[in-house]
Amino acid sequence: MTVDISGKKFAFVGVGVMGGAILSAFLSSKGVEPQAVTAVAEDASHIDGLKQRFPGISVTTDALGAVGAADVMVVAVKPKDVPAVLTSVKKAFVPQLENENEPRKMVLTVAAGLPTSFYEKRLGPVPVVRAMPNTPAQIGLGMTAISAGAEARADEMALAERILSASGEVITVAEKDQDAVSAISGSGPAYIFAVIDAMAEAGVMLGLRRDVAAKLAAQTVLGSGTMAMQGLEATPVVPPATLREQVTSPGGTTARALFELDKAGLRAGFIAAAQAAWDKSRELGSTEE
Repeated sequence: MTVDISGKKFAFVGVGVMGGAILSAFLSSKGVEPQAVTAVAEDASHIDGLKQRFPGISVTTDALGAVGAADVMVVAVKPKDVPAVLTSVKKAFVPQLENENEPRKMVLTVAAGLPTSFYEKRLGPVPVVRAMPNTPAQIGLGMTAISAGAEARADEMALAERILSASGEVITVAEKDQDAVSAISGSGPAYIFAVIDAMAEAGVMLGLRRDVAAKLAAQTVLGSGTMAMQGLEATPVVPPATLREQVTSPGGTTARALFELDKAGLRAGFIAAAQAAWDKSRELGSTEE
């Protein structure tokens, strides 16, 4: 669905690492006017810094005013701070709840662990889209999964995708799957950084300089990830297992190395890690309900 954002206004509540990355990418994307964006600063001391970081946008400490004038509220604060934010902006959503002819204002949240029902219980039956991005969004290579709340329409989901696609790939999943998304792509960058670090350490043990070993490992992961994405987008699809087989000659060095990784519990370790992250995500969501 093509999304026309001309004339729409956006309020970003929370412009830390993730919120700032999403905002920066959004402002750099085609058709976005800085004048259409307002960032809500935590306090007045942050206003000048945000204006310098994002030239042309408005910056305020008045969350209610910013959200009241916006079509989209992007929530990118820490989960523990969300209840206070929602309390401060609740009045901005009252007009559309009292009059169906009022323009619909939507919430796009990237706060981890909080379900759309958390927002609906506090703001009323308003459109909420839940998103789980990851840190590569900071360089435009993020992976984000979005889910619709009870009131979110197809056009509002498309608008959320338009905002988030500026910082990487976006897919739609059922909200029940967001904990699994968090375990795989949300926490996933940390797993991959750990793999790169381990590969580099192995290179050092084999006599390579640390900087050389780290570059070999990082570039190998980058190239392999790109090949995997191309394979998944090809027709017919080339799954990662097939790419692994193409590298693995019978009786060769790679086959021997993979055998040792399996003996060390590579697959079981990743599955256990993802399960633990999934459990923690569900725990966070249930405690915040």
